[in-house]
Amino acid sequence: MDWQELSGSWVLIPSRPVGIVHFLGGAFIAAAPQVTYRWLLEQLGRQGYLVVATPFLNTLDHVAIAREVLNRFETTLDRLKATRLLRKQYLPIYGVGHSMGCKLHLLIGSLFSVERAGNILISFNNYPAKQAIPFLEQFNMLDQLTFLKQLNIKPAFDVEFTPSPQQTNDLIAQQYAIRRNLLIKFINDEIDQTAILSPVLQQRFPNMVVLQRLPGNHLTPLGQDVNWKTGDSFTPFDAIGQWMKQGVYRDLNRLKLEMIRWLNPLAVG
Repeated sequence: MDWQELSGSWVLIPSRPVGIVHFLGGAFIAAAPQVTYRWLLEQLGRQGYLVVATPFLNTLDHVAIAREVLNRFETTLDRLKATRLLRKQYLPIYGVGHSMGCKLHLLIGSLFSVERAGNILISFNNYPAKQAIPFLEQFNMLDQLTFLKQLNIKPAFDVEFTPSPQQTNDLIAQQYAIRRNLLIKFINDEIDQTAILSPVLQQRFPNMVVLQRLPGNHLTPLGQDVNWKTGDSFTPFDAIGQWMKQGVYRDLNRLKLEMIRWLNPLAVG
């Protein structure tokens, strides 16, 4: 299997697909998901899932981003069918998101009519813009702020994502339509907000939402299986490198197994 670009998404096509995964990554690292999340996505491909990883650039309008990535995903599926790269008439579709990608899948499932067999939401966070984008005010309207400060006028400058965190929570609670969900929270992830999301989904779809707490941190899904090559002699640096590789790979492999088990309980013994 090789990655190929199709209609603005990166696609991985196994020989006999058993399902389709639409993947959306985290803010600022989602522009090249076939690179940043390569190992994890290729593991899903090896299990028979056709992966459509849609890149996006972060803006304040998250509804617009959700609409755009959904449109590109559906256009990609149409192209796959038109070119006979996807031959089965029906395959279950799963949304998989990491960090901001979770919010986008939640917005898609709340605002648009889509057919999904389920969503996997990894390291969900829904922070306001001032926390999510450090020094946002300094990067926006800098000249105006400086001018107002010189006049001893307090600037009435406030900027926020659309929808805001509270509006997002309300949308999910009232309109989110994807019944089956796997929520993954890493034990050492300090910016994860899955604890806020989980009871909202549990109340909306009792007994259809699974929460898994796994070893790792917010960057675990970005891990790669690095081939650490030692020199002629095994040095302390080699020992540290091997130890770090084993730890990263162990957490990443656990994530992969939990995702595959949820997608297909018969695939993992």
